[in-house]
Amino acid sequence: MKMLLVIYAEASDESVTEAFKQAGYRSYTKIRGATGEGVESEPKLDSHIWPGRNNTLMLAVPDQDVECLMELVRRLRDGHPRAGLRAFTFPLEECV
Repeated sequence: MKMLLVIYAEASDESVTEAFKQAGYRSYTKIRGATGEGVESEPKLDSHIWPGRNNTLMLAVPDQDVECLMELVRRLRDGHPRAGLRAFTFPLEECV
C-alpha cells in the first residue's frame, strides 16, 4: 500500500476532489486550510501579504494504482497550472 499525499490551492478544491472521485477514488482524508510555500507557486500563508490557503488530500491506495494516479495528477496540474498542485507517495502499513 502507498499513501498518496496531494497538496493544492484551496480555490481548486472542487475540481481536484471531483477528479479523484470520477477516477473511482472516493475514500480519502482532506485537511483544509494548510499554509506553506512551494517552488512552483506563490506562498499561501493566509495573511494579508500572502493570501490563500492549500488543501491536502490523503488517499491510501494499492501499489499498482500509483502510476494511474500520478497520471491523473499530471492532468490536473496541466488544467490548473497556478494551483501549485503537488503529489507525493510514501509506504503505508495499516495497523489495526
